[in-house]
Amino acid sequence: MPAEATAYTRRILCTEDDADTREVLRLLLEMDGFQVTCAATPSDALGFAKAEKFDLYLLDNWLQEIPGDLLCRKLREFDPSTPILFYSGAAGEADKARAMACGAQGYLVKPAKLEELTAEIRRLILTA
Repeated sequence: MPAEATAYTRRILCTEDDADTREVLRLLLEMDGFQVTCAATPSDALGFAKAEKFDLYLLDNWLQEIPGDLLCRKLREFDPSTPILFYSGAAGEADKARAMACGAQGYLVKPAKLEELTAEIRRLILTA
């Protein structure tokens, strides 16, 4: 059990359309003490987010159905407060600016080190 784990396990909804990346993220975040629900599509993500409470949404910017910034806007329509962190290969300043304008609180470019990702997740959850 990670040193920072508490009696309350923080819940993350991870939306990633690449199956390998999705599984690696799930495993690594669970090893770090988070409970992770994965969504392969924005439709799945919206369904999970409407049905359950999460402490953080982790989004990719490049998704099959709709772009991540549009998913972010759709999440904000019914959940204005849960932190949103983009973790994406889209490294342009315009990509980051669009994500932040849609209501995200953070943006990390893949591949970030696991420690950087988990530190940003913890920062966002603790300041929410």
